[in-house]
Amino acid sequence: MLTIDIHTHIIPEHLPDFTKKFGYGDFIRLDHHKPCCARMMRGDTFFREIEDNCWSDKRRLEDCGKHGVDVQVLSTIPILFNYWAKPQDCMETSRFLNDHIAEIVNNHPKRFVGLGTIPLQDPELSIGEIERCKKIGLIGIEIGSHVNKWNLNAPELFPVFEACAKLDMCVFVHPWAMMGRQMMQKYWLPWLVGMPAETSLAICSMIFGGVFERLPNLRVAFAHGGGSFPATIGRIEHGFLQRPDLVAIDNKLNPRNYLGKFWLDSLTHDHAMLDYIINLIGIDKIALGSDYPFPLGELTPGDLIRTSKYTDDIKEKLLSGAALAWLNRKKEEFV
Repeated sequence: MLTIDIHTHIIPEHLPDFTKKFGYGDFIRLDHHKPCCARMMRGDTFFREIEDNCWSDKRRLEDCGKHGVDVQVLSTIPILFNYWAKPQDCMETSRFLNDHIAEIVNNHPKRFVGLGTIPLQDPELSIGEIERCKKIGLIGIEIGSHVNKWNLNAPELFPVFEACAKLDMCVFVHPWAMMGRQMMQKYWLPWLVGMPAETSLAICSMIFGGVFERLPNLRVAFAHGGGSFPATIGRIEHGFLQRPDLVAIDNKLNPRNYLGKFWLDSLTHDHAMLDYIINLIGIDKIALGSDYPFPLGELTPGDLIRTSKYTDDIKEKLLSGAALAWLNRKKEEFV
């Protein structure tokens, strides 16, 4: 079966020292302190240790061979969104990252497809970069679950979504800068608790803000199985029904109306939860996503699906069918 992983992250092996270039901030740089490994440094502060599978297309293809993955959808690591930076500087970092992804895609068009990153704190600049991303061969964008003080229902962001719909560019929403992280200093809680909450924040913002209602052709996928949204849709709907004066301000339609109108990746780490989101959202809207190459992801991409009791037809939809629909690509392009 064709297998497409819609949730994989990549970083250029050699990043400019943007902090030094721009004269401010804690832009990520790489300290290649030993072969095939690097420290991600936020200014002078250690952020994460990574291996060459984060940047080497050769290593990624080797891993894909081991894992049975035919196609990876490449997107940047969210710490590189740089929404906090000056817009023009974020534009420069975005262009650098996007050119890197486009080069890998162009070198291996049957094995990789690419999503761009944009300076989302400046919608006008973002639209220009979305247009450029399409010209250089990227087929969508990755964005964060919020943008500084804007949630995804912010009126300022609607033209960006409108441009994506018009240009046939899909959108992948990934949590970042997790809410309440100052209260979650231990136990890796920002990643375990904050990330799922961020994804639910993003989905609810787009539903209640009327983004899906106004742009029915916009193709959006959310990371990590939708975070905490699927498990709390009952509470979300109950709030809508009982307190419309607080909830139904910008969109009068029940949030359940939008189940099946967006995609989720399969990264639930749990067979029962995967069953649940399939029943909730629909088999055509759940696509394999592994969060490769990070340890909180699925260590063998697609293993949860392959070891399930689903029929081959269902497995095929999960492993590639839903992804092809989200990407608006044909199976024949990759075989």
